[in-house]
Amino acid sequence: MVLDYSLSQIQLAQERLGRNERYIFVAADVYRLPFVSGLFDSATMIRVLHHLAEPVKALIQVRRVLQPSGIFILEFANKQNLKAITRYVFGLQDWNPFTQDSVEFVHLNFDFHPSAISQWLTETNFLLQRQLTVSHFRIGWLKKLVPTKLLVWFDSIAQLTGDLWQLTPSVFTKSTAIGMIGSKKPEGDSFFRCPICEYALPSQAEGSLICAECGTSWPFLDGIYDFRILDQ
Repeated sequence: MVLDYSLSQIQLAQERLGRNERYIFVAADVYRLPFVSGLFDSATMIRVLHHLAEPVKALIQVRRVLQPSGIFILEFANKQNLKAITRYVFGLQDWNPFTQDSVEFVHLNFDFHPSAISQWLTETNFLLQRQLTVSHFRIGWLKKLVPTKLLVWFDSIAQLTGDLWQLTPSVFTKSTAIGMIGSKKPEGDSFFRCPICEYALPSQAEGSLICAECGTSWPFLDGIYDFRILDQ
């Protein structure tokens, strides 16, 4: 299943992956995931969290749609990176890279502190198991001097320190869903649920889905399910 709020991004993914039974393409809001609870055994969120003003709300939704013991791979932009620390020490930036509050350095572009991410994962019923730091050598002049393959090798070795410290601009986490989290409304064997009233939608392979509870029709056009609430 491939999901994004941007219809154009989903269309690009469809062009690359092709239309086949292996993929279900969905345009939807991460704050209102249109899936029944406990549907998936794994989920990934890469290069997404840094665009979210309410990251905890999104994590709650991801946990809801995961089965107990489901695996969640999350990548986040790290405010406590060496470049930010250096700039802060020399008075070249105002925000403090050591505090746990998020920083919005450009509109809807956020950096997060690793401790805050760890806390949010715990609060949303995830068990953080491992962290890998990446992009250790994101330096222009170094890339020109050192062969790419050698830099990649050094980076892969440095990633192993991710559980000890996180000082790179990007960090990957692996977590496990814990506890039982279900819906208060009947969902049966359905796949999708209505993002508005949260009732299960009829099971069918394709075609627009009409919610029997609130009457909302969710379109299925050109192989893409569209669950976006565009008037909000």
